[in-house]
Amino acid sequence: MNPTDTTHQSGHSDVVTHGVRVQAAALFLPDRSSPEQLRYVFAYRVQIANGGDEPVTLRSRRWVITDADGAVEIVEGPGVVGEEPRLEPGQVHTYMSGCPLETCWGTMEGHFVMQRDDGSTFEAKIGRFFLAATVDPLPSQN
Repeated sequence: MNPTDTTHQSGHSDVVTHGVRVQAAALFLPDRSSPEQLRYVFAYRVQIANGGDEPVTLRSRRWVITDADGAVEIVEGPGVVGEEPRLEPGQVHTYMSGCPLETCWGTMEGHFVMQRDDGSTFEAKIGRFFLAATVDPLPSQN
């Protein structure tokens, strides 16, 4: 798939790392965007499911946001939206956030640092997904 062909992108990603499933989906927000001022705003939902057999706690995040011009922004920090959720086996945590771009499309990808109770950590991958006005709507939560 040509990443510059944004005629119809799913806008979704779904990756499992060490039993932790991370699903991400984006949605263009035309009412909050101003294309004439090069401001395109997207909402995205992330669902993290612990399919493993031990609890994990989300300690930090790292996003790589790339716009249509190839400009890259790295966003790192503790937790997600002010929280460090602990997920028991079988539990799911979902949150919404947003991302402004200066171009009409871009991509996001990255990882969450997850910590087990024994103190060991691993990076739960967040697969690349598209931010574009032409992506499918956010899927229903499952």
